[in-house]
Amino acid sequence: MNATKRWLGAVAYALMPLMVFAGSIELAKAQGGESTIPANAIAKTYGGGWECARGYRETDGACAVVTSPENAYLTDSSYGSGWKCDYGYKQNSDVCDLIALPANAYLNGASGDSWQCARGYRQVGDVCAAISVPKNGYLTGSSRGAGWICERGYRATNGSCAAIVVPANAYLTFTTSGSGWDCDRGYREIDGACSAIKVPAHGYLSGGAYRSGWECDRGYRKNQGTCLAVELPENAHLNFSGDDWDCNKPYLKRKQACISGDRND
Repeated sequence: MNATKRWLGAVAYALMPLMVFAGSIELAKAQGGESTIPANAIAKTYGGGWECARGYRETDGACAVVTSPENAYLTDSSYGSGWKCDYGYKQNSDVCDLIALPANAYLNGASGDSWQCARGYRQVGDVCAAISVPKNGYLTGSSRGAGWICERGYRATNGSCAAIVVPANAYLTFTTSGSGWDCDRGYREIDGACSAIKVPAHGYLSGGAYRSGWECDRGYRKNQGTCLAVELPENAHLNFSGDDWDCNKPYLKRKQACISGDRND
């Protein structure tokens, strides 16, 4: 028995190098073949494979050093150029050119590779020209359009702000388009003036200056500027709008009467 144990121990001792070698092969496979990682590269944290270290980029299966121009910095990406220009510089082929900032302008954007004019100025070519604001006008804060609008009570006309003439029985509106004024309630615009709306008996102001500006009470209908009472035939009632009538069910409307539904016309 002791001889057998000694023999088995000797066999195990002899096979140990082979087991270690096989284990090394499996470990290399599990690690995605780290033995093939080129210089200046690191194994990816997740998944297999490798990626170039910061300051290097992949070229033909190797990691070549990234050469950045003056006034540039290295990026964390191995794609693209591998570098970007400093704030205030703009990439021009393989160099970083200083942005020529005109008077009354400032750098914008997170990268600072462009500029825009300060409030009160607009870009004209490569300079910032002052926006000319007329009397009774003010800057809008935008360089688009005229860059200014007129004060309330004035309208832009040929680069200036002309006073809006408000007729009697009218008031200024806040809109910059149209006439710039609206008629008071009870009046409507006719030929640039506000004329009183004539409301007939059994009528009321509708609250709008459009069309007639008035409506008839319920139970009346419009007829040539007046409100006529709706005459209900037998077995009828006022409709939803109140300016006409419908037949009670099961009666049917025939001309100006309500007839039984089981009778011929």
